[in-house]
Order: sequence, then C-alpha cells, then structure tokens
Amino acid sequence: MMRHLGLRTLLELHTRILETTGGRPGLLNPAALEASLRQVQMTFQGRELYPTLVEKAAALGYCIIANHPFLDGNKRVGHAAMETLLVLNGGRIAAEVDEQERIILDVAAGQIDLRAFTAWLRDHCEGGSDVV
Repeated sequence: MMRHLGLRTLLELHTRILETTGGRPGLLNPAALEASLRQVQMTFQGRELYPTLVEKAAALGYCIIANHPFLDGNKRVGHAAMETLLVLNGGRIAAEVDEQERIILDVAAGQIDLRAFTAWLRDHCEGGSDVV
C-alpha cells in the first residue's frame, strides 16, 4: 500500500526548510496546499488520475511549486515533498543537484507542464518496477 504525505508533514517540511535555509514563514494560500495534497489522490470514474508513484510525486511537487501556497520556500518544499513521497515508498531521484534545481526552476517559471515534469522524473527515478 502506498504511503502518502499529510498536511502536518508538509507544514513540518516547510518549517524545517526555512529554519535551515531561511525565508518568511507562513501560508499564503492554505486551500492551495490542501488542493496539492488532494490532487495526488484524485480519481475519475473509479480510476486514479496518477496511478504510479512517479506520477503522484510529480503531481505533488508540481502543484506545490506552481500553486505557491506558502509565503516563501515553495520550490524547496515542492522538491522536498516530492522526494519524501518517493523515499517513503522505495524510490529516489537519481539526478545531479544542478539538474534537479534546473527542472524545479523551469516549473516555477511556467516553462514546463506537469506532463513534461512527470516525464523528467520518470527518467530520473530509481527504486524498482513499483516506482515507475
């Protein structure tokens, strides 16, 4: 059974990231954060919209980065949430830090869509057949 992140976990990630790297604490849009969490588990006609771990992780990271729920740290939290979801379920991102930063900045700038971001993550994820 797949493990998911909850609201408390995302808020704790945000707090720890800001304590470590700096930034303004607080939520800008709580509904956007909750929507990011719900997005990962959405279904349509009984079928998951994001059936694989990679698709779920990409959707979570993308939504947090693009929807900007926090006052500060959205890119960092989006990346950390995506990576945490992968690790909790046996996966990991297998890309250099510079490449990960570039793709996160591309998402934040609106230069790539969720489909392209998911494809990138699929190409840079390790952890066995259950992951991708």
